[in-house]
This record gives sequence, structure tokens and C-alpha cells, in this order.
Amino acid sequence: MKGDVPSKKKISYPIQSPLRLYLRKYNREINLPIQYDDLLRFSTSLALLDINGEDTLWETVYYSASDEQELYKSLTQIYALLKTDGDIEVLEHLSVDRIDFCTFGNTKPFRVRIINRYNDNYDHFYVKRADASRIYGLELEHLLSPNRITYLVDGATLIEEHIAGIPGDQFMGSKYLEEENSFNQIRIAKEFVKFNERCFVRLLGDMRAYNYVIDITPDIEGSQYRIRAIDFDQQSYEGRKNFYLPQYFKENNPIIFLGIKHMTSETVKQYQLEERSLIANRVRLGRRRLNNLLDEMRKDTISSPEKVTQLAEELSLHHKTDLFLRCHNMGELVMTNLELLIQKGFIQSML
Repeated sequence: MKGDVPSKKKISYPIQSPLRLYLRKYNREINLPIQYDDLLRFSTSLALLDINGEDTLWETVYYSASDEQELYKSLTQIYALLKTDGDIEVLEHLSVDRIDFCTFGNTKPFRVRIINRYNDNYDHFYVKRADASRIYGLELEHLLSPNRITYLVDGATLIEEHIAGIPGDQFMGSKYLEEENSFNQIRIAKEFVKFNERCFVRLLGDMRAYNYVIDITPDIEGSQYRIRAIDFDQQSYEGRKNFYLPQYFKENNPIIFLGIKHMTSETVKQYQLEERSLIANRVRLGRRRLNNLLDEMRKDTISSPEKVTQLAEELSLHHKTDLFLRCHNMGELVMTNLELLIQKGFIQSML
């Protein structure tokens, strides 16, 4: 299985006025008590290790006493805005337990761990530099996938909820897949086919194993699985078509091999058609909001002209239509992909 990698480090694109108007219209933009840059004032940091003593590539950061008091209060307020629409009653029993910083990634995120003092239960959220590509990715995930996404924007600061699940690389790196019975293995492979389809339809790239999580729900017989993207930086950025197909990343081979083992080409096609039908229904139900988003996306610049041209040519060859050759930006390419889906002219390669 041939892999694919980004051409180089992704360029970050600022949020332009049209997109910001969209965010305000749908209550995504809100005044926050602190900004991303405020969290950069940490005085020291220590490497954060996992339970096996391995470096997680995150650092736990520490602040001066005066900064800590102000920051922690503001961060609990942000958590209330994210989870309870700003209901201040929850603040009485919430506190910041830890702040971690990751320099590995385009948005250099801070991960804030919030703890409930009544029962020691904890949750996380992220503070990141806002990037237009990521915003479009989050919105398309909210509108076209089975998952709802909560996030907030203020200026150049992005707040994201934590998406729970087993990181894909951990899921594949363990013996989990081998230990599952054949019935559950089929369900895992089926979900990957559907996930592969969702990414390609809306052009979400770089879905290697560490950029998504596996959400497992126990069921009457076996378990149900859902693969959820957690990294949206590569929304409609790269020029290579295969970059938007998770099936081409070697990191996903363990699940790919399950599909080869358990499914026929007819079965794969059935699951692809099922997922396309679900996406088409979501497009129809959220047509007005989706059109608003795509209108702003078509006015925006979130990739280079060279990458747009390359992707247009590769999609044109793949779908056997010259419709993509008339597109001038990534927004138009996404819109054309969705139009083909609605018209049942969408073509998918087999796993």
C-alpha cells in the first residue's frame, strides 16, 4: 500500500472578513477572556511522558503565581462557554488541573485539563492559533459527518472541544485488532470504508492513523465503531488526490488488510454507496448553511494556485469529467465534488 505525505509544512491562512461574518452568523465567534498568546507566557516546562515513560511530544507548562491565577480563572470561563453556553454556576466546582503545550503541529496547541472537584472527573479542551483551513474543516465535519463539532473563535484564537476515542496509531499499534473476533473486525473494516468515503467527498487530507480516533460503543452483540477525524489542518490544501484517501497511507494498513481479508469488492461498493447516501441527505438537510459556507470558501484562499490546478486535474481524471478543470480554488473543488455526489456521478476507487 503506497503512502502519501504532505509536500512541505502547511501554510497557515488567516480568517478573512467573509468567513468571520459566517462564524458570527452561526454563533461560532465570541469574545474570549484570554487569547492564545496569553498562554505563551509560561516560565518553565517539563516533558510529558505516557504511562510507559515514553515522550508524548507534549510539554506541561507552568506560570508565575500571578499569571496562573488570572489564566486559570479565564480558562474555566472558556470551558463554561464551550460546554454550558457560559453558565457560571459550573465554575464553582471546576478548576484547571494542567496545561500542556505541543510544538509538533501547525497550530502549536495548548491542551487544558479541567477537573471537577466534586468527583475528580476530568475533561480537556484545546487553545490554538486560528487557521482558515482548519475552520473550514471543522465546519464541513459538523455539516457532512455524523459528528457534531463544538468550537469557538475570537480573533486569531481558536478553542476546540476534545474528541474522545482511542488514537488510531495506538489502536493499530496494539494487539487490539487481532484480539477482536471476526464479526468486530468486519465492523472495523466497514467503518474505515465509510470514513475513507467521507474524507474524499469533502476533501479532508492527511488522515494517517495519528490524526483520527476510534470511538468504540459496546452493543448487544459485539461493538460498534466510529472513526473520527481530530486534525483538520489539511482541509483542501494539498494538490494530490490520493492525499484525501486514507486508504493510501501505510499507517492505516492494519485496517486495510482487515478489509481485504473480510470484504469483497461488491461489499465495499455497498458501504460506499450507503455513506454517500447519508452524506447526500446531510447536504439536503443543511443546504442553506452549507451553501453559505461554500460561498465564503469559494471567495477565500486556503491553498496555492499550483495545488488547486493539480488537484483539479487529478479529480478530473478520476471522475472522468472536465467540471473540475473549470474550478479556480479549493472551495469550488469541494462544491463540485458535492454536486457530483448529489447527481450520483461520484466515482470511488476500491480498497
